[in-house]
Amino acid sequence: MINSRKLVYDVLEGKAVPQLAVGPLAVHYCARDAGLVIKDFTLDAKLMADAVIQYYHKYKPDAVWISADTWVTAEAMGAKVWFPGDDEPMGGDTDGVLLTHEDIANVPDPDPSTQGRMPLMQDVVRRVKAAIGDDVFIVACFDQSPFSLACAMAGICHLMEQVILDPDFVKALVAKCTDYVIAYAQALADSGADMLSTGDSPSGLLGPEYYEQHALPAQQKVFNHLRESTNCKLSLHVCGDSTEVIPFMVKSGAHVVEIDGIVDIDHACSMVPDDIAIWGNIDPAGTLFSGSVGDVEVETKALLTKVDAIGKKRFIYSSGCTLAPATPPENVHALIKTVNEWANLRQ
Repeated sequence: MINSRKLVYDVLEGKAVPQLAVGPLAVHYCARDAGLVIKDFTLDAKLMADAVIQYYHKYKPDAVWISADTWVTAEAMGAKVWFPGDDEPMGGDTDGVLLTHEDIANVPDPDPSTQGRMPLMQDVVRRVKAAIGDDVFIVACFDQSPFSLACAMAGICHLMEQVILDPDFVKALVAKCTDYVIAYAQALADSGADMLSTGDSPSGLLGPEYYEQHALPAQQKVFNHLRESTNCKLSLHVCGDSTEVIPFMVKSGAHVVEIDGIVDIDHACSMVPDDIAIWGNIDPAGTLFSGSVGDVEVETKALLTKVDAIGKKRFIYSSGCTLAPATPPENVHALIKTVNEWANLRQ
């Protein structure tokens, strides 16, 4: 019998598989399911790893996700971060701290072994790898991608203005952020991740022209480096309706594009080449969080039917984005069970 780790690898390689693969984006959901407040989960490597391991044993997904929030790399670069509340994810200063060319020049070189929570996240990956890494596919998130990281460091409003007013500043900051992104991703790979996932959601606000100028080249540099320096699969996530930028996402060098619940999957599959996988895209809010078990089963079966009819082989079934912490456990079970039983349901 094929185990989950090999199953996901084979699906991503486009190989024939005996069953479908499912891996919801469970991050802070793991904390809540383990009875932890998010602050404790975020700041303690053992607690985070144990919560992910407990989630795996309880739900038996084919992939588990290791992430804390979208501020790990920004914090390492000097962003001002804090917890809005003990049971809320870490956030950061929306005004930014890198506002001039001089500010960028003063940022030290990346060192994932010492800066911020990057060492903690590597520890989490190693712990999960040691405990269940032979059985399940491990996804480590190196949020954010360079443009999104630049938004965190300069403030999203300021950076978006500079796209028009001072594009050289944007390019310089994105270049510095790219160095940090590559260093952090490489460290997670070295710690034992099977796939590296990065988010670039603010880039989705740029529109195609500026996305191609400022987000895509940095994504390509990151993924090209990681393709040469690691054996990991590589994934790119843009939250919300990414339809307009999917044609650029598939040029990034990622092996996988993550598709949110709002995106029409027929349209997405038409834009994603056969050699690139899709990870998604059950609605995490309207269905998995707010819906009933029956709603989850209906939407999951509809997705399964569509993908089967399209013939998309490289597809991992999942929530379209991160599960809300208070998602009903029975809905998570329903998603995984429905995918696992699809062959029987078709008969």
